[in-house]
This record gives sequence, structure tokens and C-alpha cells, in this order.
Amino acid sequence: MSIFSKSKKSSSRGQIQIKEVVDNILVLPNNEYRQILETSSVNFELKSEEEQDVIIDSFQNFLNSLPCEIQILVRVREVDIDRYVEDIGRTKDKETIPAYKKQIEGYCSFVKKLVSGNKILSRRFYIVIPYKHTERHQDMKLIKEHLNLEKDIIIKGLERMQMKARSITGLEILNLFYGFYNPESLKTQAITRETVEAILKNNYV
Repeated sequence: MSIFSKSKKSSSRGQIQIKEVVDNILVLPNNEYRQILETSSVNFELKSEEEQDVIIDSFQNFLNSLPCEIQILVRVREVDIDRYVEDIGRTKDKETIPAYKKQIEGYCSFVKKLVSGNKILSRRFYIVIPYKHTERHQDMKLIKEHLNLEKDIIIKGLERMQMKARSITGLEILNLFYGFYNPESLKTQAITRETVEAILKNNYV
């Protein structure tokens, strides 16, 4: 079952069945755990026919070598260009050379015209590695070793396809779920380490 799914019949608390995040590992009910990798992508259409054949063979070998079931997740988000332009524009105020100020103004104007009336989308790719502990008393060290072993096998398989992968941090895991359930809020209220610390200390409004 996918850990990223929505249901209109259940409450938000019922949908987001997360107990905690420990050492960058997602802890779920019923002694289940997940490690999440962020991966790069390959532009298949731009490859030659020979290169495409190699990628297909490599992907087939990758699937056959998997040590466990995996979930492949693709997140498509609208890029907040306005904020990006604002951040670039602020650098103009700090710039002392007139020529550089003019270049910054020209770049901001160019970006605004480029995206006028169009949505700019970003795509990120993730692989979710599952593990279920059979014993009630969880040994976190053993769980981490098991997940890291499977992670290393999967990363090596991706590297054969000229793809890179890395484990995302606990904060990135929280932002991933937050962005899934609150896509609009994430643009202006991303979860930061300071936010998490404030919540844990009950020091928030």
C-alpha cells in the first residue's frame, strides 16, 4: 500500500499514519519502516536508439536485482517564480556596480516575460524502501542496518543507469508529506528545522 494516498472518507489524522521519524527513517504503525531516496532522472527521449536499448537492459537488470519491493514516487510541483524573482531582485540593492544592477534588472524582466501566462513545473523522483520488523521490541540499530543494506544495493543499481541517489533527511521527509497534503501552503510556509524545534518545545502560536 502506498504511503502517499488520500481518502475522502477518513480524517487527516487517519490518513497520515506516521508515528515518528528517527535517524532519517520513517516509522509507521505495525512495526513498519521506510527509508526514502531522492534520485536523479534520465531524459530517455534525447538518447540515441543504441543508448535507449542499453538503458532498457540496465533497467531490467535493476528490477531483477532488487532486494525488496519498492515504491517509485514522482512529485510534480509548480515552481514559485515570483519568490525567485524577488530574491534575485534583492541582490540588486546590495550591488554597487551600475552595470551589474542593470544586468540583474534585465534578468528579472526576462524571467517574468518567459513565464508570463505559463506554469513552471518541477519534478522530483523518489524511491521508498520498506521494511517490516517481525518482533514487538524494535531494535533500531538492526532496522537501520537492514535498510542501509537494501539502500546500497538499490543505489548501485541506479548508478549503473548513470543515475544518482541519496537518502533524504528527516526534515525533508516531513516536508515531502507536508507538501503532499498542503501544496499551496508549502510555497510560503515550508517546514524548517526551527519550526520543528518550536513545535517539539510547544513554543508556537
